[in-house]
Amino acid sequence: MPALGLSDDPQIMGIVNVTPDSFSDGGEFSSHAAAIEQGRKLSEDGAHVVDVGGESTRPGAGLVSADVEIARVLPVIEALVKDGIKVSVDTSKPEVMEAG
Repeated sequence: MPALGLSDDPQIMGIVNVTPDSFSDGGEFSSHAAAIEQGRKLSEDGAHVVDVGGESTRPGAGLVSADVEIARVLPVIEALVKDGIKVSVDTSKPEVMEAG
């Protein structure tokens, strides 16, 4: 079994974008409470991992600082991990990776 505790079988990843300008969900989960609720729902519905992102990658989206991205994703990650949900963080910034 891999180090992450996932099986060799196909895995389902749920995605939660904690951004006001998400391409895929229109910013529906930009509040921490909504994002946490959605992460829990994805897990209950069968997601093996919940991927949490705090910076939109939609065409034309502006960049956000690492501090803003951390403020968006960290409370969500902490709550989901506390619930025993496996998470990943969708980021290109080392500071966000280390914080999450």
